[in-house]
Amino acid sequence: MLIKMKRERSHTEDRYLAVWLATAAGLLNAMALGAFGFFPSHMSGNTSQLSSEVNNSDLRDLTFLGCLLIAFVTGAVTARLAVIAGLKHNLRTIFCQVLVAEGIVLLGLSLFEIFFYSSSNNREVLVLLSFLMGVHNSTSTQLSNGRVRATHITGTLTDAGISFASVLSAMLRRDPSKHAHTQKKQLKTHLTTIFSFLGGGIVGLWLFRHAGFHAMAALGAVLILLALASMALTLIKVRGGAMATRRQVLPQQSKKQG
Repeated sequence: MLIKMKRERSHTEDRYLAVWLATAAGLLNAMALGAFGFFPSHMSGNTSQLSSEVNNSDLRDLTFLGCLLIAFVTGAVTARLAVIAGLKHNLRTIFCQVLVAEGIVLLGLSLFEIFFYSSSNNREVLVLLSFLMGVHNSTSTQLSNGRVRATHITGTLTDAGISFASVLSAMLRRDPSKHAHTQKKQLKTHLTTIFSFLGGGIVGLWLFRHAGFHAMAALGAVLILLALASMALTLIKVRGGAMATRRQVLPQQSKKQG
């Protein structure tokens, strides 16, 4: 799910990815709303509000909204550069490493808020959360080749509408082709992303109301554990494959020596 394979990814892997990462994005987005009254991943709304602030000439709010947009893009750029560097050095677990880094920063930020919370630095925290959302969305987008965008629900709804129209058209034409079957799988992936984000948002707001920043810290820990577990499974598979190759090579060498 979190490993970039040489073969083409299946829709099942993308749906698992959507369940985990879109749910996590929904959780964090809702927790940020509960804590600060603001969505750190809602870039369409933030851009629209930025336009409004330009007309109102409110320099403080204008600067804040601009920083949110820049932070989100910077997070996406950072994740992309990390992935490029990782793939260049054949690090199959680079996406897991990015997710571990995201979880560590989120956990550290949550612990800071637990022990040193002050409303005076809410905007700075939101900017950092927006950066993490950029990292999160960039990671899921790159890993799934654009099929899963963990925070970009507007685009996912558009993609789901296109896939649904394609599936409906194929049904009316009674088209049993491979393309129609692929569109059905893609629609399921988009719907999984949408409902995972929605479910995460509902649960995230409830968790924050009952556990506060402890719930956010738990989310950071879950992201770290998820990535570490994926790295461990990959290491086990690689070692198992290497041992199987050795078992095949040794008998051949023995026959040649004999």
